[in-house]
Amino acid sequence: MHAATRDARPVVRILGTHGVPAAYGGFETAAENVALHLRDHGWRPVVYCQADGRGPIVEDVWNGIDRVTIPVARDGWLGTSLFDLRSIRHATRFRDPCLTFGYNTAVFNIAQRALGIPNVINMDGIEWSRARWGVIRQAILYVNERIACWVGDELIADHPVIEDYLARKARRSKLHTITYGANTVLDAPTAPVAELGLEPGRYLTIVCRPIPENSILELVTAFSRRPRGVQLAVLGTYGDDDPFHRAVREAASPEVVFPGSVYEPERLAAIRYHGLAYLHGHTVGGTNPSLVEAMAAGNPVIAHDNPYNRWVAGDGALYFDSVDSAAEQIDALLESESLRGRLSATVRERHAAEFTWEHVAGQYETLIASVSARRPELVSEPDVGATA
Repeated sequence: MHAATRDARPVVRILGTHGVPAAYGGFETAAENVALHLRDHGWRPVVYCQADGRGPIVEDVWNGIDRVTIPVARDGWLGTSLFDLRSIRHATRFRDPCLTFGYNTAVFNIAQRALGIPNVINMDGIEWSRARWGVIRQAILYVNERIACWVGDELIADHPVIEDYLARKARRSKLHTITYGANTVLDAPTAPVAELGLEPGRYLTIVCRPIPENSILELVTAFSRRPRGVQLAVLGTYGDDDPFHRAVREAASPEVVFPGSVYEPERLAAIRYHGLAYLHGHTVGGTNPSLVEAMAAGNPVIAHDNPYNRWVAGDGALYFDSVDSAAEQIDALLESESLRGRLSATVRERHAAEFTWEHVAGQYETLIASVSARRPELVSEPDVGATA
């Protein structure tokens, strides 16, 4: 007979993302890096993963992280909501603390509250306020934000401005600012750059969702006012069916290129690293992952002038609030190598101080440990396995 062993590591169940390995966006990347940090610091992270189709729940291990994969046959918001519901049903069979990314389905998190299961919720900015959702979805998100402020034992804001906003709806003592992280990029291959027809050190980048609130039209218009001698690579999918996408393309000079979407983290890191500068037009949203990743690659930044971006990039960016000021900042940046060098050094210092995954995930661990310590009776059901 083989001896049965019990995994004595403390458990945290991570909900609210598509799962690991990260392949979708900021929340998935955060969940993966937090889980890896917890794994390396004596925890047993269990990440809930969404799969397409039908079938039974599958439990396995990826890279030392336990996964619970739940198939869902629906697409879009309904599919995500159903996945969240099934994840919470599974997680509440145990009495482990939970880390939930997002409040979109916080009504389901009432289950953890009712059962006395600690739940730390990352509140994901002021998502309900985005006009692209439409009135009905905005209302649903607003209600769920209020519910999350009530049911969450601790609430994470990714930016001090978001924490101040949440303080109007939840007591300040359970609010914590923990930012988004990015891995430092000190070298990268040039092949991903060449594949896009770009020349290292001879292009600027815009990397964001192609929507009006990200100031893409303003930045493309500003860049296109006169010949620059370098290119502007606007990453993302800009189709002919969307009026805004057409407007951006029509405003572009011949030096603006649209190479399409790039999702692979390694390729994106290389494209950023070899870029001359990064243009960041986001007007809302707390700490933006794209800005942090540009800083991690040492990119000089031109950013929209708002409290979100100023806190993140600090003195490592030039700021604009109109097409005219954006054009002026592009002129200044391209004309001065010493300015670019100073901005690059400053964003690297800012990233190292606040936005490394070691620092960010360490704050998550401290918060989860604090919540767990308040409920010493919470013990996960033992996992029994065969050992040689």
